[in-house]
Amino acid sequence: MSDSRGHSGFDVDSNKPRASQVSPAAPAAEPSGQPPGPGGPEAPFGRSDEMTALLAKYPDTAHVDALFFDLCSLVRGKRYPVQDADKLFEDGMLIPYSAWLLDATGDCSDPGGRGYSDGDPDGVVRPVAGTLAPVPWSPVPSAQVMCSLDEDLDGPVVDPRNVLRRVERQMNRAGMFPVVALELEFYLIDQAERSPDGSPLPPLNPDTKQRDKSNQVYGMTELDDYAEFLRDVESACVAQSVPAYTATSENAPGQFEINLKHTDSAVRAADHAALLANIVERVANMHGFKATFMAKPYVDMAGNGLHIHLSVLDADGNNIFDDGTPQGSPSLRWAIGGLMEAMPESMALFAPNVNAYRRYAPNNYVPVKRAWGVNNRSVAFRIPGGPGTARRLEHRVCGASANPYLALAAVLAGACWGMENKLDPGPAVTGNACEQMDPGVPWTFRAALARLEKAHILPNYLGADYLHLYSETKWAELEKFQAVISPHEYLWYL
Repeated sequence: MSDSRGHSGFDVDSNKPRASQVSPAAPAAEPSGQPPGPGGPEAPFGRSDEMTALLAKYPDTAHVDALFFDLCSLVRGKRYPVQDADKLFEDGMLIPYSAWLLDATGDCSDPGGRGYSDGDPDGVVRPVAGTLAPVPWSPVPSAQVMCSLDEDLDGPVVDPRNVLRRVERQMNRAGMFPVVALELEFYLIDQAERSPDGSPLPPLNPDTKQRDKSNQVYGMTELDDYAEFLRDVESACVAQSVPAYTATSENAPGQFEINLKHTDSAVRAADHAALLANIVERVANMHGFKATFMAKPYVDMAGNGLHIHLSVLDADGNNIFDDGTPQGSPSLRWAIGGLMEAMPESMALFAPNVNAYRRYAPNNYVPVKRAWGVNNRSVAFRIPGGPGTARRLEHRVCGASANPYLALAAVLAGACWGMENKLDPGPAVTGNACEQMDPGVPWTFRAALARLEKAHILPNYLGADYLHLYSETKWAELEKFQAVISPHEYLWYL
């Protein structure tokens, strides 16, 4: 569910959860008897296993793309001819550390002296086990593998994936094991045409061949109209082991939401979200569309959200958010209390650019107040209905342009902080919680960056070192953005 409402669509049966996990209809935690895998060292990747198996199944594979996701969630990496791919899997590849600290335009602002000041040194990037997969949209047979920077999690890190690994490891050491599912909204827009002012246009409906004007949330006709695109997204998700669960027509022309099944690794949940976004963008191109996860591409239409479903298991596999009641356990409410306290300093991660703040407005199914409730979509922290074993919270604040690793890291940090300090979130809201903007939350990017610099919760989990690098990168991006004279300035002031 997103900035409007919604659920229905396709089910990828090949990615059903294990019996120890929850039912697909409720992406949270059931007891498994064993704690999930920790966010510590990952399994080594060997040429003899996954690469051998892939080539046996796809012998015509021509090259392997080694991918990683930077601070702005942009896909970067290198392409290896298949005959040279052994070196990647055996030795890793060299990439400058600054590649993880680029702004939205691809520029490095030398944050913290990382870039031209330190000579732009290389780090070693290694494939992530279990992520080697074919690339269905490639014009030639090819494969891809996700990679992560080889960094000491106890020291400074620059890879957002490692930031999340560090937070999850900290939770694991405290006997808490997150179970997570993410929901992503996006728009399909016209690939070639724009409005005279440069704003996007809805796509041509594949069925009617007319400019799409539909805003039928839950509309099944809309799913049918874009069935070929959605089917190819589904097929790519199956090929790349991305556990997509449902597709929904949302509340604007060409807007959709795709949900991911829960996983007992926060890092893998973020991997799934990053890979899904890449799949959607690439498959959209195949169908003559452009896909955008921009938080607010249209002024007068719904925004794109990133919603995070979270439950927590103890070392015995019990869901500590469940006490048999609809509102959940004290631990669940403490987690919400922590998220409330952490929200102001987390906004620069939840909404990482100027446009993302256009999404927040009263009475628009977007949270604008630090409030929680049971089965209430007007709140920032929602407790969905369902069986107690699947009791969870839904964090509804993030825009779809947020980096899923950093957004999830901030959510885990806030929840952990609340549980460790037993923070009371106050009473649940039973009516409309999004009538007025919360004055304690920064609602502009400049204010959010300033608030991040005064953070007292996030540095304990994400690391003050990384937050400083993030802040410097985004300050430079903001200053560069504001250096451009907008058309409105000429229209109003010339």
